[in-house]
Amino acid sequence: MSREPVIAGSLLLVIALLLGGLLIANFGNIKNLSANSQIEFKTTPPIQNQKASVTELNDAFVEIAKVVTPSIVFIDVLNENKNKSDKNNEFQFFFGPDFNFDDMPRHGSGSGVIISKDGYIMTNNHVIKNATDKGIKVILTDKREFTARLIGTDQNTDIAVIKIDADDLPAATIGNSDQVQVGQWVLAIGNPMGLNNTVTSGIVSALGRNIPITDDRYAINNFIQTDAVINPGNSGGALVDISGSVIGINAAIQTTNGFYQGYGFAIPINMAKDVASELIKNGKFERGYIGVSIKDVDSKEAKGLGLEKAKGVLVQSVLKGSAGDDAGIKIGDVILSVDSKEVNAANQLQTIIGFKKPGEEVTLSIFRDGKTFDQKVILKPRTDSQNLSENKNNIPDNAKEPDSRTFDNIGISVSELTGNIKSQYDVQNGVLITTVKNFSEAYNRGLRAGFIILEADKKPVENVDELSDILNKKSKGDVIILKVMIQNKEIRLIALEITY
Repeated sequence: MSREPVIAGSLLLVIALLLGGLLIANFGNIKNLSANSQIEFKTTPPIQNQKASVTELNDAFVEIAKVVTPSIVFIDVLNENKNKSDKNNEFQFFFGPDFNFDDMPRHGSGSGVIISKDGYIMTNNHVIKNATDKGIKVILTDKREFTARLIGTDQNTDIAVIKIDADDLPAATIGNSDQVQVGQWVLAIGNPMGLNNTVTSGIVSALGRNIPITDDRYAINNFIQTDAVINPGNSGGALVDISGSVIGINAAIQTTNGFYQGYGFAIPINMAKDVASELIKNGKFERGYIGVSIKDVDSKEAKGLGLEKAKGVLVQSVLKGSAGDDAGIKIGDVILSVDSKEVNAANQLQTIIGFKKPGEEVTLSIFRDGKTFDQKVILKPRTDSQNLSENKNNIPDNAKEPDSRTFDNIGISVSELTGNIKSQYDVQNGVLITTVKNFSEAYNRGLRAGFIILEADKKPVENVDELSDILNKKSKGDVIILKVMIQNKEIRLIALEITY
């Protein structure tokens, strides 16, 4: 055997023993970190001298939450089932075809604001609508539960008042919504999605929003818009300013998925408290009506009507026998002011008139045929309690006639009226719109197939030729005002700009 391998092997063994000794020595000095070491968490704020204004705002939010939250209640409602199920109801798969789903009550929930120490609570009409007898339960922040009784509701403003039998309740402080400004801080307090006593913050994003939340065409839609988070269950809760005063009653969100997407709406408290006071006093709110259908005036309508700029509200229809009809108000009139208060939006006029009583007299400033005059109107109570339902058929039977024409400069085709259509719509003259070109001027302005053109620029239209004569006198950029009847027999004025 050669000596070299033996020597090399001996050297390797010596080196291995030396390294092993070193490793054992080092590991012997290592401390048990998991058992003995401690972490000292950093607790010193990175910003120790925060500006006083920021700190004060933070403290204000905390104080508002503490003070106002006890004034907000959770409302649990047992509703009558108004939605009748059909034979294919999916639950019949589990319970069988003889199970009566139509009689099953359903639960809903929302929020409310305590407005008196003895138990009056303001909420939304849609929160307690269709509640069963003794089906309204109120839970306070101290966990006490009460069965509430309904005092009154007002569908037009979506306000309701309920009452519980209790004393020394923490009533909310009522603010002044007329002083609210866009950009000011607000907090929304309520019970969204079962998360009771939730407080969110934001700013006032807009005022006077006309957002329809009911199918009632007499609804007064004049909302405070906020980006404070509002979700289902917040309805009836409070929108408060940084002094802790309630400036609005949360009512609605605008969303595509049923939950918060950045836009919430509250009923101004000045409107809500007036309604609530009347409901507590009389159990209902009686208001006067002019009896007209109105809309905002836009630039094209202003041009077609002869106004120097878009202002006022346009009268679209007048209810027969109404206060407006008695006073001589006509379709196409523009109402510029009420009792010297300028109105430039339909919901402004609705809000002003909506808080006047039947029998009260108002003075309207009206623009008609280039002249402005004052007209006194004695308001009447509402008699038309039925909402008109829309006929979904786009074109009535027997609508197609050989004598028809297409007007590409506005994007419609029309035909003569048959005897059947005249009888069906109770009209003596006009032409039927048979088609509307997609995204044309007529389409964008709201004309649809099935509408009947009764007048053009205040001239009756008897046939297709007469409409053609009126349109042929127009040049590019001119505006024509059409008086049309839609499928539910309501009248509308639609302004169209001649495109070429």
